[in-house]
Amino acid sequence: MSKYKFVFDLDSTLTKQEILPEMAKYIGCHESISKITEETMLGKLSFEESFLKRIEILKEIPIKKVRNIVKNITLNEELIKFVLDNIDRCIIITGNLDIWICELMNMLGLNDIYYSSKALADGQYIKSVVNVIKKEDIIKEIDGPIVAIGDGSNDSKMIEYADIGIGFGAVRPIAPSVLNVCDYAFYEEEKLCQFLKRLL
Repeated sequence: MSKYKFVFDLDSTLTKQEILPEMAKYIGCHESISKITEETMLGKLSFEESFLKRIEILKEIPIKKVRNIVKNITLNEELIKFVLDNIDRCIIITGNLDIWICELMNMLGLNDIYYSSKALADGQYIKSVVNVIKKEDIIKEIDGPIVAIGDGSNDSKMIEYADIGIGFGAVRPIAPSVLNVCDYAFYEEEKLCQFLKRLL
């Protein structure tokens, strides 16, 4: 039997904080970003709509500053260790922008195993978003059985199409659309890691 491949969301799955709201604090628009995020989690806005709305607000932050914020984001260390220990079988799929998260991925040694949305820069600022990732499209291209882990409404299709779909709610509530399709739900990092290790 083929070995499972493990697909992880980034924000609030591998990280203990949502990246975009952390950025929003820098320009004092945390409340408006959180409101859009919440509407998306509840499925009132599509991920693409809400993401582009949030980018429009946040693109006034210089890219260098964003990368520093992202590099200092708090991580779920045990899950990161699982990924690093099994790097040949792990993939990260994030809606976040390559231009913002690339240094974090590089710092963690995860450069070659992530997929993200893409943007173009004009100097130190984002010029335009060229692609908002659809996580399910990546899932369809992966060979072999898949375990997918995430928490937000934009993870629901990825989790639905996986052989084993897991909702992870240690950081924030699992989106209702994920709870509708997942096979398992975990609310503690340690218990999730124990389960993932059993699937190795």
